[in-house]
Amino acid sequence: MQATPDLFVIAIDGPAGAGKSTIGRALASRLGLQYLDTGAMYRAVTVAALRAAVPVEAEESVADLARRVNLEVSDRGVFVDGFDATVQVRSDEVNRAVSTVAANPAVRAEMVDRQRAWARERSGGVLEGRDIGSVVFPEAALKVYLTASARERAVRRAMETGGDVDEIAVSIETRDRKDRERADSPLTEATGAVVVDTTGRSVEDVLDQLLALLEGRR
Repeated sequence: MQATPDLFVIAIDGPAGAGKSTIGRALASRLGLQYLDTGAMYRAVTVAALRAAVPVEAEESVADLARRVNLEVSDRGVFVDGFDATVQVRSDEVNRAVSTVAANPAVRAEMVDRQRAWARERSGGVLEGRDIGSVVFPEAALKVYLTASARERAVRRAMETGGDVDEIAVSIETRDRKDRERADSPLTEATGAVVVDTTGRSVEDVLDQLLALLEGRR
């Protein structure tokens, strides 16, 4: 299935903790669109592998699992073959393994097909991840690359999880490096994307900027 320009898609990419989920949900709500956290899809596949005792390094086995697993990522939560994995997808165990799963080319191909199908069923939507504007929907109506300082991103995650800021900062920097260096669909600023630094900014401030950008393009 190919990406097409006839859908109203807003693509939000960026590293962990940059505000993609918060901004994506707020923007979708303001525009009356549906929202998809594509990162949760890779986390769901990771949960499926862990539950099936499939080593995440076993590329072919994980890819086969990704093609067969029934995933639901929605406002209801994250479900893996009917199992409620909403909490588990954010666990330390998944955090450690998801980069390996996300770097699997066959898994990415399967998830990209599912993401495009999701948008086609809804005639568009707000999708956030790490390769939405560069790979999944390069002709999106608006492509945004959110970023923030590593320290600020670590502080945000610590507030969410109650973890140690310094430990989270190291984890974030490691994830950033893996995402940027992977051979398939690396984390990068998509051509034509608007780069928005969210450091020290409120959600409403960033949201107003994106809505103004969208209005200008219309």
